Order: sequence, then C-alpha cells, then structure tokens
Amino acid sequence: MALLLRFVLLCGVADFARSLSITTPEEMIEKAKGETAYLPCKFTLSPEDQGPLDIEWLISPADNQKVDQVIILYSGDKIYDDYYPDLKGRVHFTSNDLKSGDASINVTNLQLSDIGTYQCKVKKAPGVANKKIHLVVLVKPSGARCYVDGSEEIGSDFKLKCEPKEGSLPLQYEWQKLSDSQKMPTLWLAEMTSSVISVKNASSEYSGTYSCTVRNRVGSDQCLLRLNVVPPSNKAGLIAGAIIGTLLALALIGLIIFCCRKKRREEKYEKEVHHDIREDVPPPKSRTSTARSYIGSNHSSLGSMSPSNMEGYSKTQYNQVPSEDFERTPQSPTLPPAKVAAPNLSRMGAIPVMIPAQSKDGSIV
Repeated sequence: MALLLRFVLLCGVADFARSLSITTPEEMIEKAKGETAYLPCKFTLSPEDQGPLDIEWLISPADNQKVDQVIILYSGDKIYDDYYPDLKGRVHFTSNDLKSGDASINVTNLQLSDIGTYQCKVKKAPGVANKKIHLVVLVKPSGARCYVDGSEEIGSDFKLKCEPKEGSLPLQYEWQKLSDSQKMPTLWLAEMTSSVISVKNASSEYSGTYSCTVRNRVGSDQCLLRLNVVPPSNKAGLIAGAIIGTLLALALIGLIIFCCRKKRREEKYEKEVHHDIREDVPPPKSRTSTARSYIGSNHSSLGSMSPSNMEGYSKTQYNQVPSEDFERTPQSPTLPPAKVAAPNLSRMGAIPVMIPAQSKDGSIV
C-alpha cells in the first residue's frame, strides 16, 4: 500500500514538472522617468499543452482606484496593443516569435502614471501560468541650485542651501570644498550630508568654492557655490547715501513737474490771446469817414430848413460836430483846405448861412 501511494505521488510530480510554467521570478524594478523599463516574462511548455497560445499583460494602478486593465494581448497569432490609452504606443513585445517562450515587454518613455503592478499571464490549454512584477518610476534630481541665505560678512550668521528643482525621495546630499585647502570647516562636518549648512560667526577662512551633489536611487545632480566672506560694510554711510539720493531724485522730479506746468500755462495764455478777437465782430469805422458822413448829413439837412428854425440851428449845430474826429482826421499835404459854399437860400426865402471850412491844422474857421 505504501508503495502504491509513493508511485502515485511520483506521477503527480512528473505531471506538474511537465506543465506550462513561467520561469521569471517575481521582482520589483525601479527606473527613472523618461527611461525604458524591461519587464521579463519567460515560460516553458509541456507536450500536453496543445491549445492555442494566448499571452496577456495587465496593470494594477498604484492608486488602487482602477480595476486591472489589459495593456497588450497576443491571441490568434495577432498582437493588440491599444487597450490602455495611457500606454498606447509605448508598450511592445521584445520578441518577434512569442511561441519560442519569451513574452517579455518594454515600456518606453516612463511616466509617473506608469507606477503599478504588472502581471504576465500565459495560457496554452490545458496549461495556465502568471507572474507579477512591481514597477516603480522615480524622478532623477535635476535643476539643483546652491545659494547663500544671509549676509556674507565676517562675524555674521548665514546658511548654505542646496535645493533641486525636482527629484524623487529619498534624497542624499554631499558637500565638498573645491578650492584652497579643500578641507571643510570642522564645525560643518555634522551637516555635510544635509541640504542646509548653518554657518555661525563666519570668518574669512570660510571663503572658497563649494559643490553640492544630490542623489537618489536613479540619478544625481550637482551645483556650485562661491562663498566670499568680507568685512562688515559701513551701513551708516550706505543709509545716508540712500537718503541723499532719494532727496535728489524727488527734487529732480519736482523741477520737471514745475517746468511742465509753467510751459502749459504759457501755451494756454498764448491760445487765449490769439482767440481774444472774435471773427464775427466787424472792424471799427475810421474817424475820417465818420466826420465826413456827419458833415454830409448836415449839408443835406440845410436845404430843408426854413428861416424860422435857422436861428436855432446856427447856435447848436456847430457845437455838435465831434471835434475829436476833425482833429484826428488825416489831410493830404498837397490839397488845400476845402471851402464849402453856402447854398443859394434866397430862392427858397431862407437866410444865407456860411458853412465853416476846415484849416490845415484841423480847426474850424
């Protein structure tokens, strides 16, 4: 009975050894963002595996909010790689002959969204096997920047800082002095692997060129820093100079504003003077024409006077002639003063009256 049981067990082990199996062990792969990840999946078949060969790769995203999704499939001698939009065009089988026992894939241009658990499943009836691979995508340190936070003066306190723009944790730092004795100050040794070095009571011996190297599991980056510890500056002189400069700037601005306002007032005054004479007001009449029209009107009225009102007229009319007009009326130097003869009033029964004439100096005679 014991012999029979042993025979049955040996047959079972032999059958298990001959069934389909994946020889690649489960593992975790770490790669940098932008690189290509090789996910191995090699298998062996047994003579009993006579069914069609199907190979399937699935992904379980790291956020655990999505169900397993097929990213690439081999079935019926055809390859289908458009199942998963996030990896479309970036996942490929590495072998051209999948029946040879190699179902490995490459994932190119890795992104942080590619982090997750990948499962290789091989089926050839009646055999079925699968293996899982954990893929971790890290970001290399890059854009490292070194700078001094504080005043680089003797006796002052400041900090040396090293900061990468990006990089997956954990990060490691290493400071080195590249100039002079290339020996770091003893007080700094405890912070040589930190991103910040605190400097107390700085001295001129600290001056020099320093480097900071930042690393993680997939890459590294470096930056340089030039430290120049100098004697304290004359702060009082700097403050006084700043105040004087500010006052001079304010005075200059005030002078410019004053000149601009003065120029505007002058331009405004000139415009008011030019527009003071209105175009719709006619020009004043000349004094000569006024005097002549006045005398002419008197001549025309003499003919209608009667002896009864002549006496009143002779007493008042001459006093109404505007002497200013006659005094300022220009006379031609070549012409003698005109004498106006009195009209013949005898025919009209009126008393003859002499019309005064104007002399050269403009007076009435």
